[in-house]
Amino acid sequence: MRRLSLAAMLAVPALAGCTANDPTFGGSVRSNYAQQVINPEPRYEGTIVEGGDGAKSAAAVERYRTDKVKKPATISTTQGSGGGAGGGSGGGSGGR
Repeated sequence: MRRLSLAAMLAVPALAGCTANDPTFGGSVRSNYAQQVINPEPRYEGTIVEGGDGAKSAAAVERYRTDKVKKPATISTTQGSGGGAGGGSGGGSGGR
């Protein structure tokens, strides 16, 4: 039993020498990360955001807080309504 454990102890360092010493190890992960992160420290100060108007946004928040939200315009469609669950009676007792 002692020889077996000694052999196992000697085999472990030998197996460690079989690992690849590749300088590009993990390169694909770093490449994927770089493609997903355009700019890790973007500068937003002074940048105009498309569709963003601070005065309109502040007015909308104030209307929401005071419960004076503007009603959306009515939308009409050319298609009729359909589908959905029927309102039939369940049970099938045939009573009434």
